[in-house]
Amino acid sequence: ESADCFLLNRPKSQQRLFRVQMLRRRFMATNDLMSELQKDSIKLDDDSERKVVKMILKLLEDKNGEVQNLAVKCLGPLVSKVKEYQVETIVDTLCTNMLSDKEQLRDISSIGLKTVIGELPPASSGEYSLAASVCKKITGRLTSAIAKQEDVSVQLEALDIMADMLCLLVNFHPSILSCLLPQLTSPRLAVRKRTIMALGHLVMSCGNLVFIDLIEHLLTELGRNDNMSTTRTYIQCTAAISRQAGHRIGEYLEKIIPLVVKFCNVDDDELREYCIQAFESFVRRCPKEVYPHVPTVISLCLRYLTYDPNYNYDDEDEDDNAMDAEQNDEDYQGSDDEYSDDDDMSWKVRRAAAKCLDAVVSTRHEMLPEFYRSVSPALVCRFKEREENVKADVFHAYLSLLKQTRPAQSWLADPDAMEQGDTPLTMLQSQVPMIVKALHKQLKEKSVKTRQCCFNMLTELVNVLPGALTQHIPVLIPGIIFSLNDKSSSSNLKIDALACLYVVMVTHPAHAFHAHVPALVPPVVSCVGDPFYKITSEALLVTQQLVKVIRPLDSQQDGSETFDPSPYINDLFTCTIRRLKAADIDQEVKERAISCMGQIICNLGDRLPTELPGTLLIFLERLKNEITRLTTVKALTLIAGSPLNIDLRPVLPDAVPILASFLRKNQRALKLCTLAALDILLRNYSSAVTPAMVDAVLAELPPLISESDMHVSQMALSFLSTLAVTHPSSLGQLSGGNILVQLIALVRSPLLQGGALAAMLDFYQVCALVATDTPGLGYMDLLRMLTGPVYSQNAALPHKQAYCSIAKCVAALTRACPAEGPAVVGQFIQDVKNSRSTDSIRLLALLSLGEVGHHVDLSSQPELKTVILDAFSSSSEEVKSAASYALGSIAVGNLPEYLPFVLQEISSSKRQYLLLHSLKEIIGSASVAGLKPYVESVWSLLLKHCECQEEGTRNVVAECLGKLTLIDPETLLPRLKGYLLSGDFLKTLEDPDLNVRRVALVTFNSAAHNKPSLIRELLDSVLPHLYNETKVRKELIREVEMGPFKHTVDDGLDLRKAAFECMYTLLDSCLDRLDIFTFLNHVEDGLKDHYDIKMLTFLMLARLSSLCPSAVLQRLDRLVEPLRATCTTKVKANSVKQEFEKQDELKRSAMRAVVALLTIPEAEKSPLMSEFQSQISSNQELAAIFDSIQRDSSSANMESMDTS
Repeated sequence: ESADCFLLNRPKSQQRLFRVQMLRRRFMATNDLMSELQKDSIKLDDDSERKVVKMILKLLEDKNGEVQNLAVKCLGPLVSKVKEYQVETIVDTLCTNMLSDKEQLRDISSIGLKTVIGELPPASSGEYSLAASVCKKITGRLTSAIAKQEDVSVQLEALDIMADMLCLLVNFHPSILSCLLPQLTSPRLAVRKRTIMALGHLVMSCGNLVFIDLIEHLLTELGRNDNMSTTRTYIQCTAAISRQAGHRIGEYLEKIIPLVVKFCNVDDDELREYCIQAFESFVRRCPKEVYPHVPTVISLCLRYLTYDPNYNYDDEDEDDNAMDAEQNDEDYQGSDDEYSDDDDMSWKVRRAAAKCLDAVVSTRHEMLPEFYRSVSPALVCRFKEREENVKADVFHAYLSLLKQTRPAQSWLADPDAMEQGDTPLTMLQSQVPMIVKALHKQLKEKSVKTRQCCFNMLTELVNVLPGALTQHIPVLIPGIIFSLNDKSSSSNLKIDALACLYVVMVTHPAHAFHAHVPALVPPVVSCVGDPFYKITSEALLVTQQLVKVIRPLDSQQDGSETFDPSPYINDLFTCTIRRLKAADIDQEVKERAISCMGQIICNLGDRLPTELPGTLLIFLERLKNEITRLTTVKALTLIAGSPLNIDLRPVLPDAVPILASFLRKNQRALKLCTLAALDILLRNYSSAVTPAMVDAVLAELPPLISESDMHVSQMALSFLSTLAVTHPSSLGQLSGGNILVQLIALVRSPLLQGGALAAMLDFYQVCALVATDTPGLGYMDLLRMLTGPVYSQNAALPHKQAYCSIAKCVAALTRACPAEGPAVVGQFIQDVKNSRSTDSIRLLALLSLGEVGHHVDLSSQPELKTVILDAFSSSSEEVKSAASYALGSIAVGNLPEYLPFVLQEISSSKRQYLLLHSLKEIIGSASVAGLKPYVESVWSLLLKHCECQEEGTRNVVAECLGKLTLIDPETLLPRLKGYLLSGDFLKTLEDPDLNVRRVALVTFNSAAHNKPSLIRELLDSVLPHLYNETKVRKELIREVEMGPFKHTVDDGLDLRKAAFECMYTLLDSCLDRLDIFTFLNHVEDGLKDHYDIKMLTFLMLARLSSLCPSAVLQRLDRLVEPLRATCTTKVKANSVKQEFEKQDELKRSAMRAVVALLTIPEAEKSPLMSEFQSQISSNQELAAIFDSIQRDSSSANMESMDTS
């Protein structure tokens, strides 16, 4: 007021200037206040709070919009800084302003309310909190604003704020529901739309009674069907509820679906569209409950997919005379004066039908054969759809069908698993001509979107059925070239066309394209020169494949080269070299130009004599560049391995030292590729690789031979083996050097196995063959190095695996130097006999005898049998086991001599367990032809020991019987089945004996894992027995007294564990045959079971979250509770250390399951999950575990992307 008095007598210019200054001050002051409020350090006393709140509320009514906006931004941080009653004051004022006459004030208050709601912490269910009290106040004011229906804009804003507030899981749902329901019949469609949104948020968190009221109201109103307009709204509302809370609406579908089907048949296009959209949401969100209605949904969708009452497609003339057909259509439309395309809503019905079919196809894998019978032909027929958006959805639905058909699971690709009759793949194969015919016309359409859909379709089709288009290449190539040459087409279309061409070329034989090379080369070369880097990059990939097509190297060996590549070599080389030389281009283009040129030289290098030296020098430059070096190493490896023997000698003196330097870089992929490149250079260019080059590489090798990375070690060992063959003189460098020290350390590593062990054995063999005269690398030198530590009487090696690896290396050496064999074998026999030998020496000697005897006949050693049998009496279990292995392995080297001896000993000796292990080694390792004569005698001997008292012996007999059956399955498998009580394996799952049932489940698990095709068709009868075994049986739990303590023993635990292990395996191999909801019931029980079973079910839950998220979401509330119980259980203070460790491991495992559940998009909206999350974040220990697991899972995802 004083300012106004001051201005009253002033000139207008001064008045204006003063107002601007005041406005600037207000703006700056508000801005400073916002900055202060955003600081965590700010603390306000009661008086300051009151003043700040009052001032900001006043600024919300400022005449200047900029100041108002700043004031609204202040509300967010302010809410968390002031006391609860001040927040209520803010909310009260904002609600009052929302009903103001001034539109600007209403708008800013509405934004303010949304800001305040966004800053409130989620209200935990049942807990009276700040959010609860604020929402209670807002609810009262908003419901009255919505109910009044005076001003539509106020109503719309109120509904919007209500939807935001419902995300906070508030507890005043009955009053909100009674306020929202009448708005569904509002005369304004915008109000209805916002109401439906608010109801969608409401159903995610409301109580069951409120939800029932809502559904009953919708069912009643749909049953009455007063007028079409409200019926449409109610159908839309039902679909929205299903989308947001499908897990709750499922049980009402039996009542809802007949009503929706009825309305689908009413002649109202808009209503039809909403009905089909409702079906789509039921299919996606209520998979179990909608199952009985899926056939009805499919038939309705197929009917309305072709619903186009105002258009004549002239099917008869379509293919023969497309132009005439278009002309006829124009005449037809022109003759109908009243009809206009703008009035035609039928396309929306067709689009909804296509989207609904997409949902059905994506979610019902088990119905694939049925889809190929009915849905596939219908979708293909609709590729001719006239409305572009609908056509895109038809294509998308077909893409979903193809993705479902892709044999991602091993059983689909397993040749034994191909079920009789039509499989989805064979049915798709038979429909390929029809698909190609439909796509052929679409590839020449003007519409870019349509052509992109065609390319996506073809790409997916050949991914599912590689080679399927071989007969149709002549029809498709012109369509692809049309898009590559189209000047008006977008860059995305060209990229899609090139990507499609690339995949088709990769998945089909080269000869199929030979007739089309003249037409393909010009547009592809033109695309390589395109200014847009993405097109260039994709075109270089195609060029690389085109090089393989015009001159496939595999056809040169058999002399069947019929296609002459000469006319195209210059064009392909010129366009690629231009990109290879360019320095200022995109990284991806650089890399692909290098790869493409590598392929050109590999396949066509002999036809480019003048260009080759210069190109190789460019490669040398690229090798020195950190960004391009990895790609260049791969390209050089390709060239070095070419059968054309490309002359790389000019660049080797510079290239090899650079490659050697890469071995010390901290980039694993670079090390691996470099080792592969050096290996192939040694093999194919040994004469050009000088000793100095070899020395440079050898200097870098020691750090690479280590247990820390077995793959790199394997590659390094392979390189050394190649070096031993190509440069034997260089091996002298190894003796006494670091490389041998590292080798010996690696031999002693418990991790040495598989490919790395094979490479190690290969190296020792080659070394013994070529380096016998090299000082320090003779047979005895290497042998001493390997066995020395064991004989030096120091402490035993830390791991038994080390003895096995040393023994294998000794055998590899001995096989390479047979003359040394007898003396060494004799020494080992003496070591076993010698009473002064330590157990370590005996262990190594026995294992070495076994490994040597496996390949060399040792029957000339008369003492051998006695010495080994004596070792069976050793006090050391490891020596006994080694003796048993040695006897079996030696027998493999001379079956007629040793097998009868072993069988005789089993019959007469008391050491059956060890001798049976020897027999198992013989059966597992000997050749089928060698064993055939002994099968009957071995079989009868094993049967005698089937009923041995010791379980360990029975288990070995079982393994022997299984391995023996594989030698002659036609004869022995029926016999084995005959020994089952009923002759039927499945009956053993019902055997009264617990152990029989457990072993039957273990067998079943093995089949499910290794040969799922054997059990897929039996699951209907097996699953009830399997699920039955997951239940805890009180009659199998007993108490055992151990001194003063009582201990509970559960005899059924092992059986339950076996059942849950089977369930876990079935998730991988037979998911499509499981009723996932029944499966989840038993997972739920397992979450409350014993430690071992909890660990298994946590793993299952994580797996299920990614495999079938919608089903898990429906059960989320029931699954969260046991997880919460596990995480909050405390171990008694006086418990042993193992109990604490177990509980920690359980918590981590449960938390992994929680992190997996939270990857389901709508899991956080569950009230129980939300509450559990806030519980985790408020508990320091749980929060730390949760954060570390989240970090691990995100870094694992990054790593998998990196390695791919």
